[in-house]
This record gives sequence, structure tokens and C-alpha cells, in this order.
Amino acid sequence: MEKWNDLYEAILHGNMDMAITVSQTALAEFADPKSLIDNYMTRAMEEVGRRFEQQEAFVPELLMAGRAMKGALEILKPAMQGEVSSQLGRIVIGTVKGDLHDIGKNLVGSMLEGCGFEVINLGTDVSASQFVETVRDNAVDILGMSALLTTTMSYMEEVIDALKTAGLREKVKVIVGGAPVTEEFARQIGADGYSENANAAVFLAKSLISHES
Repeated sequence: MEKWNDLYEAILHGNMDMAITVSQTALAEFADPKSLIDNYMTRAMEEVGRRFEQQEAFVPELLMAGRAMKGALEILKPAMQGEVSSQLGRIVIGTVKGDLHDIGKNLVGSMLEGCGFEVINLGTDVSASQFVETVRDNAVDILGMSALLTTTMSYMEEVIDALKTAGLREKVKVIVGGAPVTEEFARQIGADGYSENANAAVFLAKSLISHES
């Protein structure tokens, strides 16, 4: 179990080069990629998330851990073909139309990927039709929307309305976040959940998926 502890440490401390090197070595020695992800990488991301909650780590550390995680995942994923079912679920994320803020959303995406979700990141300035099309074409479990401006957060309701019009609202859980967004606002627009940070988003996504299954 302890053999690949360097992978845990690399992700915990946001050392992408080391995370990639250890992942390559592990695969060369026929280590099980799923076991590496579950026992070392996901645990490291959960620990970073815990430290963030306790204010022992901050956004830069989260971003670096997420980057290290992503680098290692890119090495391990090709070795996991046929094991897609090991994913917790598929999530589409995007910053809504008119808003170009990316950091928080990317952080949430990295944390979700690190904890076992497949993430489709649509980027920023995403229109309702783009969200709807992606949900329709990809058997998505959760749609996550982000906004950092009070002027753009109201667009989230338009996306939810567009999902209803397309007959897709019942097929996907909708979660929202971003600095001006509140739990009360999420309720008002008919979202299924709200999270105030990346770590909370992971817990929320897991709870929505488990209620579904």
C-alpha cells in the first residue's frame, strides 16, 4: 500500500512533475491504475480539500494539487480503458454567458475529477443552448454552473428554463456556485443544490449521485 506514497505526496503538495513521474513508474511496474487513483490520488485531493476547509491551505495550493492530479490522470487514463464504470458520474461545468471568470470553476472541475467524476468543462461565457446540447448528447448526471458577477448569475435561471423546454430537466441535477450566488438564490431558480467552494461541491455532487442511484 505504501509503495506509491510518493504519488499521494506529489498531489498533496502540488508537484505535477513528480506526480507524472511516479504514475509512469507505477504503470511500468504494472500497478493497478484504479487503485492508484482511489488509494493515493483521491485521498490526497480529499486531504487538500480538508485543509482548505480548515484554512490550512488556500486557493493556490488547491489549484496546484488539481494540476498535479490532472497530469497524473492523463498518464493513467489510457491504461483504464474499459473501466469507465469506475467513474462516479458525469458532470458538465461552465461559467454562464456574459461571464469570463474561470479560476473557481476550474478548481471545482479539478476537485471533482480528482474525486472520481468524469468532467466536461465547457469553459466560460457558455450559452443555455450549449449547456442543453451537452446534456442531451452526453448522458450527463449533473450540470454545474458558475457566475462571479451579480449581472450574470440571473442567466442560470434561463439555463434551467431551457432544460425544461428541451424536456431534460428531470434527467439532470443542477448545481450552482460563485461568489454572489447563495443557497436562497439556488432555491429560487429551482437548482438542486449550491456550494460555496470546491470541496463542498464534491460532497454535494456525491450526495446527489447517491440519492439518484
